[in-house]
Amino acid sequence: MTTLMLTLPTDVAKAAVQTVVTTATPPPVAPAGDHHSLAIALFAVVVLVTLGVTLWVGRQGNAAEDFFAGGRDFTPLQNGFALSGDYLSAASFLGVAGLIALYGYDGVLYSIGFLVAWLVVLMLVAELVRNAGRYTLADVLALRLRRRKVRAAAGGASVVVTLLYLVAQMVGAGSLVALLLGTGSPHARTWTIIAVGALMIVYVTIGGMRATTWIQIIKAFLLTGGSVLLTVLLVVRFHGDLGELMRQAAQHSGAGHRYLEPGLKYGGSITSRLDFVSLGLGLVLGTAGLPHILSRFYTVPTARAARRSTMWAIGLVGSFYLMAIVLGLGATALIGSAEVRHANSAGNTAVPLLALMLGGGNGSTGGVVLFALISAIAFATILAVVAGLTLASSAAFAHDIWAGAWRARPGQVQTKQGRGRRRRGEAVPASRSEESTSEVSEQQEVVVARIAAAGIGATAIVISLFAQHLNVAFLVGLAFAVAASSNLPVLLYSLFWSRFTVRGAVWAVYGGLIPAIVLVFFSPVVSGSAEALFPGLDFHWFPLENPGIVSIPLGFLAGWVGTVTSAEPTDPDRFAELEVRSLTGAGAA
Repeated sequence: MTTLMLTLPTDVAKAAVQTVVTTATPPPVAPAGDHHSLAIALFAVVVLVTLGVTLWVGRQGNAAEDFFAGGRDFTPLQNGFALSGDYLSAASFLGVAGLIALYGYDGVLYSIGFLVAWLVVLMLVAELVRNAGRYTLADVLALRLRRRKVRAAAGGASVVVTLLYLVAQMVGAGSLVALLLGTGSPHARTWTIIAVGALMIVYVTIGGMRATTWIQIIKAFLLTGGSVLLTVLLVVRFHGDLGELMRQAAQHSGAGHRYLEPGLKYGGSITSRLDFVSLGLGLVLGTAGLPHILSRFYTVPTARAARRSTMWAIGLVGSFYLMAIVLGLGATALIGSAEVRHANSAGNTAVPLLALMLGGGNGSTGGVVLFALISAIAFATILAVVAGLTLASSAAFAHDIWAGAWRARPGQVQTKQGRGRRRRGEAVPASRSEESTSEVSEQQEVVVARIAAAGIGATAIVISLFAQHLNVAFLVGLAFAVAASSNLPVLLYSLFWSRFTVRGAVWAVYGGLIPAIVLVFFSPVVSGSAEALFPGLDFHWFPLENPGIVSIPLGFLAGWVGTVTSAEPTDPDRFAELEVRSLTGAGAA
């Protein structure tokens, strides 16, 4: 979950919030000095601890398996925490509760897609990807489609997805940290973006997957602990009566019983309902195609461990969203929807303001400490997520694009180490005459990955600096839509369709990637509305903000058309090899 939570409400929801006067208790306005100083001190502690972990872990191994897969020695519980840490960002912590505080039932609907998505991951890809791949998504495809253009397409799509996700996280980091520190200064947002970008480069280049995983574990522990603390304090505040909590929330929502019923946000028109369906499709299906999530399955030793990791992640993520529902209701009951929205139009201050209230209110020591603690947890989540994204994008560039496509040479036989020439005098089978692998060593791949991490990080910083004044929430929705439109079709076709060909793989990737980007460019998110990226222009013709309802079927359709129109014969031996390996783990890395 991500800065997708920053999306602005529909016209109906705006009217509902603006036209009703709330009777809630005045919100606990944060004091001007103490909590900011304490928050900065706790931010510094988070940075020092994570840097210490990175430096300590970074000395334990420099092999490719250490850098890309963390040595494959993490336990299912550890990897489950890391998976949930990768998945739950600052906007999950702040945004989900904020949406529930503003829109009640519809805010709960928003979060369901992110939880249901893990069932897709568990049932369809967790074990199979762990067995069939090595470091990246393209490794799964290359097991039966050993072509440079397949690796280039899959690697390129992975870089696009992670970069979109990364920019949105960094811009959100600038806004949220400035908000939590009580300043609207553009300089504060700018330096926050630069600092977060510099830290993520250090985490990845020095520590690789080992350090990133431990940072995710620490972040997940802090996030879960903070949520449990606030939830317990809130339940005690209402003497364990959740029914009274819901009644108070409805009373102070400004919408009465409509707050507890569907339609407050997504029921305004047919277009808004289609947008919700489109968004839901992207969220449910996109998670199984997110590169930084898929790469986590390579950090455990076996496929069984990968499945158990996913089950731990489902439990942790599910528990978090249950607590987020309670916290959102609590913010509405104690503060009021109108005041939450007055502090931040997307509701992202709901949890910090609730913490201030539960700690004793404005001016109290408990309130200041709790507010600063929640702010530091939000900052830790930002650092952890951007580190995971940077590692995934640098791995895709170094392992797939640079080593697997650009430096590959035709006529070589792929080995487990990703390199090696055909033996002298050995005939090349006709069906494999164009297969290719890289001659570079794994150590060279690691060096390129570290350089790529610095380059991708610098690129993300520059883009984020230019985008910090714009509404970039659509970037995360687009990241999920692109992942569901391009990565998921090619992954499922490769794993389950014996007739799938190279042309089908390339068409599936680009057939989902290009429509998703084009449709968003011509959507109301970019032009034609007051909240658009370019509010003064209007060249939109696509009515929905999220393209998933169109681009996802196009990705699957393009893969099917490319396969059935391909003259290239399929290789049943390769599919049999993939099927046996993915289902049994025989020959897995």
